[in-house]
Amino acid sequence: MMPTTRRDFLRDSALLGAAGMALPSDLLAASPGASGTLASVVPATAVPAPAVGSFSLSDPADESAWAKVAAMYRVTDKVTNMEAGYWGLMAQPVLARYHEHIDRMNRDNSYFARREYPALFRGVREKVAAFVGAKPSEIALSRGATEALQALIGQYNRVKAGDTIMYADLDYNAMQWAMNGLAQRTGATVARLDIPEPASRENILAAYDAALRANPRTKLLLLTHCNNKTGLLLPVKDIVALARPRGVDVVVDAAHSFGQVPLTVQDLDAEFIGLNLHKWIGAPVGAGAMYIREGHLDKIDRAHADESAPLTSIDSRLHTGTTNFATVMTIPDAIAFQESIGLANKAARVRYLRDRWVKAVRNVPGVDVLTPDDPHLTGAITAFRLHGRGTREANSGIARTLHDEFGVFTFQRTGLAKGDCVRVTPTLYNSAADADKLAAAITTIAGRG
Repeated sequence: MMPTTRRDFLRDSALLGAAGMALPSDLLAASPGASGTLASVVPATAVPAPAVGSFSLSDPADESAWAKVAAMYRVTDKVTNMEAGYWGLMAQPVLARYHEHIDRMNRDNSYFARREYPALFRGVREKVAAFVGAKPSEIALSRGATEALQALIGQYNRVKAGDTIMYADLDYNAMQWAMNGLAQRTGATVARLDIPEPASRENILAAYDAALRANPRTKLLLLTHCNNKTGLLLPVKDIVALARPRGVDVVVDAAHSFGQVPLTVQDLDAEFIGLNLHKWIGAPVGAGAMYIREGHLDKIDRAHADESAPLTSIDSRLHTGTTNFATVMTIPDAIAFQESIGLANKAARVRYLRDRWVKAVRNVPGVDVLTPDDPHLTGAITAFRLHGRGTREANSGIARTLHDEFGVFTFQRTGLAKGDCVRVTPTLYNSAADADKLAAAITTIAGRG
């Protein structure tokens, strides 16, 4: 039964906390190191839970240890959710802090917003910058990666008539549309390439090299580090190395990247990046960030001629209006939670779950797994396609069968050059049994022909 009052909620969070770890009591306190050793979780206003000692998360296959992490998420019992790619649940300690922040801003209203929030906002920006390896002056907080990327693409000012802008079939549809809009406004030409399938580092780089050679007037290249269709991780830094000597700026869609795999902006080496904090970081929905590398701010126009911030400030490139105070204030809590698990430990765990179901179906007749096993090209997300079933209707039907008949929730993805697919995304609240359940279901469906 769900708690009926906030007091009940906090009591239940404290009980769940007995399986978990300690979060900082102050919003801007330094987060714990990425040691991957969890102690008891005590939400700030909850009754302290009994201490149960600590445990290691260094073994991604240790179901007993990871079950204690999974217990810190309140997950529906309606279905086995293998579609964590849409947005990430807040862990219970993070959710408790979110409720506290809502109470604070709702109680103190404009007195809080005008007198106290600006300093908190600056602290959140600093925390996000440190987490992604950037300078605070290179980061603007957004409501998601889409908003950040639409600003970076739509306000990019180095494209003119006769130039070329480039993207691939696996790029997010909304970002393709933003690139098309930029071309329409400027008179530029759109060049589109298809990512090879099956993909390898070598054939991906060859495809981008050939596309750049064929389009020497390319000025802006969109890359998706971890795409939302198959989960393929592009070797972004290597592609940037192909583009930069040709005078091409690169904007990276990293909506699924930070928090899924250990990563910094230096690892991507691009001028412009849009990212989410509500997917793999587990902040409340409506949290993201825009990165503009120092020295490249002048390539992005002001947002709507905004004069509320100096032209020399990244804040003038993204104007979201009144922010969701509680959402922003919860971002450091979400980051702290992830860091205390250990990002390397988390990446190994979700990759273990991914590998478990993939290895069980990769050689099943009629099943194509669309993401390679190369650890540099794969994280948690992977998609599959059944032979001869590349249409939108067929893959929607497969996802529906997985749900209705087997109780596993996945999602159909479209826009791939070789046909639609079904995306699978395990996360920290999933178990090895969930992966096995999915694999058995796919095997059964494939066997029906």
